[in-house]
Amino acid sequence: MAAGIVVVFDFDKTIIDVDSDNWVVDELGFTGLFDQLLNTMPWNSLMDRMMKEIHANGKTIGDIERVLQHVPIHPRIVPAIKAAHSLGCDLRVVSDANVFFIETILKHLGIRECFSEINTNPGYVDEEGRLRILPFHDFHSSPHGCSRCPPNMCKSMIVERIQASMAKEGKKRMIYLGDGIGDFCPSLKLKAGDFMMPRKDFPVWELIKENGSLLEAEIHEWSNGEDFERILLHLINMICIEDSQFLAAESKFQAISIEALPKPIPVPF
Repeated sequence: MAAGIVVVFDFDKTIIDVDSDNWVVDELGFTGLFDQLLNTMPWNSLMDRMMKEIHANGKTIGDIERVLQHVPIHPRIVPAIKAAHSLGCDLRVVSDANVFFIETILKHLGIRECFSEINTNPGYVDEEGRLRILPFHDFHSSPHGCSRCPPNMCKSMIVERIQASMAKEGKKRMIYLGDGIGDFCPSLKLKAGDFMMPRKDFPVWELIKENGSLLEAEIHEWSNGEDFERILLHLINMICIEDSQFLAAESKFQAISIEALPKPIPVPF
């Protein structure tokens, strides 16, 4: 069993095949307004504004949920996540989407219970029935100070907190899967013995290609759901074999140590 492994997944274009924010805006017919406002405010604030416009135009939370339930996803992703969970891995989401979109999609796919934690931008439905989306880091009162990341979220800070909890729980290895620019910063926090799975030909892959010497983790690229499943389960299996060999070697060493002890001298009574 892979109880010592934490697998961290980005969400948009990693678990699902599209960006959930764009998917909702496009499917509900608000692409034009979104494009007009795109350069006027941070993305996270823009999404909160778009939810206001969508609500003002008579679209309900039910409409948003229905759109999210039809999000494109490769058919091998859900089986891969279920398999990793059943093997005993601790699965977590670290995403710059929002909790309402992610929870709605994962519940619809029947895999919400596979994840011990979802780290993302908060979202809630207010008393008027409008979805509100807030930043993960309040960049007005306490900016995270990372120049690589958008103002609302530095994924490195989340990964460092997960690493600290892993140390307390005796979990040793991390596998990180992502595609976007925001997944590069946390990849630099991975340690030797960890694995980074960047999606090939996506922004994080390009950044890793250019800056590979900065990463301590072993890099395994993937392109589609088949790769995602095959490589992820291969890495989990490989870690399990390494760990079992280490434990076997350790117990063998202990047995040799006991054998090597001098025999007690019989004391005559």
